[in-house]
Amino acid sequence: MPANEAFQPRDPQKFEDALRRFDEENSLDPNRETVHGETVPRELLYARRLTDWILRLAPEASEELRLAARCQHIRRWESPRSDYPMTRAGYLKWRADLKKFHAQKTGEILREYGYDEPTILRVQDLNLKKNFPADPEARILEDALCLLFLEFQLADLASRSEEDKMVNAVRKSWEKMTEAGRAAALKLDFGEQAKRIIQLALASPANSPTSES
Repeated sequence: MPANEAFQPRDPQKFEDALRRFDEENSLDPNRETVHGETVPRELLYARRLTDWILRLAPEASEELRLAARCQHIRRWESPRSDYPMTRAGYLKWRADLKKFHAQKTGEILREYGYDEPTILRVQDLNLKKNFPADPEARILEDALCLLFLEFQLADLASRSEEDKMVNAVRKSWEKMTEAGRAAALKLDFGEQAKRIIQLALASPANSPTSES
């Protein structure tokens, strides 16, 4: 979906430069995905898909939210899950450290392009999901993250994971989403396995809290 034509960044050149730099950083991802016959760096693809979902959910999205979407997973490959213990505690530590890493990298780049500290802090707060769910923009971002997971990642993960684990992951995502996000999710074209997982997730109680999802 095209961006809202009414949107005007405070400094268009600075905004475009920052987005371009985020894309340049993510284009260095050694992990690749093939989309329509084209091989694309995974985190670059993720950032573009997340931006697309943000604009579909909120065409009027602020400059800060658009920036946060483009850098939410910036250089994520530098901190792989395998560097942490394969336990629930290890998973939570990995996720917490990732958020801090992304926010730090984001701040460095935005300062380089002359963004002021209040803007940088706001983007970082979104990276860190501070004040969720009270913050409306954090809720939009969470909806977009969950929708990206459901649309592009669920089927692949379901093909190589235990069903109970995927049901739990979908249920937890659903609980974090707004009604608008859920409505958008129900319009997606899922395969049979993903449909079954979603149906089970919406009908069943939460599974064991030891899951990493």
